[in-house]
Amino acid sequence: MDKATQQAVRDRAGRRCEYCYFPESLAELPFHLDHVIAQQHGGASTLDNLALACCYCNRYKGPNVASIDPHTGEVVALFNPRRHIWREHFVWQRARLSGLTDAGRATVQLLQINRNDAVAVRQLLMEAGIFAVIG
Repeated sequence: MDKATQQAVRDRAGRRCEYCYFPESLAELPFHLDHVIAQQHGGASTLDNLALACCYCNRYKGPNVASIDPHTGEVVALFNPRRHIWREHFVWQRARLSGLTDAGRATVQLLQINRNDAVAVRQLLMEAGIFAVIG
């Protein structure tokens, strides 16, 4: 993938993970360019199929495009940062992210966005005034 595409993805995302909104500047590990629709499912390496993802969200998402809504038990499509508006699917409750929709809930669960270590780090950074939740 060329440097211009990589830069365009980072710029469009505001250098935040497009799933958990964690800033790349505060991350221990480099962020990844996630294929929203994985290449193995026919997804292209084009701007309309790439999202900036922290290493955790990228790892837990893998090639998945769907998961189970924990409230209904139904299989639903995951949040798609190229088609969906983040704030319509998620809301912050202090350092925890909650899904507002079936896609939001399934994404939070599958990507383990509220795993204990992530919530603890966000809480510490919020208390230090370094991290502000946005969306």
